[in-house]
Amino acid sequence: MVKSVWIRAARAWAIALGVAVGVWSVPVVAQDLDKGDPDFLSFGVGAFDIDDSWTSAAFQAEYASDRRFWIFHPIAGVMVNSDSGGNVYAGVGVDLFFGSRVVVTPSFAPSFYWRGSSKDLGQPLEFRSSITAAYRFDDRSRLGVEFYHLSNAGMDKRNPGTEVLLLKYSLPFTRSK
Repeated sequence: MVKSVWIRAARAWAIALGVAVGVWSVPVVAQDLDKGDPDFLSFGVGAFDIDDSWTSAAFQAEYASDRRFWIFHPIAGVMVNSDSGGNVYAGVGVDLFFGSRVVVTPSFAPSFYWRGSSKDLGQPLEFRSSITAAYRFDDRSRLGVEFYHLSNAGMDKRNPGTEVLLLKYSLPFTRSK
């Protein structure tokens, strides 16, 4: 009962935020406002499988490059949950700026999933589609919420998928070039 209330509240909040941002803002794609943005190392904590019976704590680390391929930037990361499951992924994201402070980043990545004693997703190859909404501070660090879905896209007869919700902090850093 309590779990379903939290899930409904999280979904309602995400939908309301998406509608509000979409109606009242015009996004500026990464090419303008991210000039000079550095690489990011992000850390997230939250819940794995938020809408099913396998809910567990989730911890994530992610690297986002400052290099751009048109509007896309490479990402790579790892998520582990408290049931010894997790995934490793690499893909692309795009930063959409709403003003100079709000950054929405959709991303997509193929991933390798291991179950541990967690939810059976059907096979190791999974696809990760995510959306992050974050506030960008003066030092370019970001604090936000990330929601993503893992699915094998029907490549296995078993394809339950799962959702992950994280609080995410992104630290900017500059690497030697």
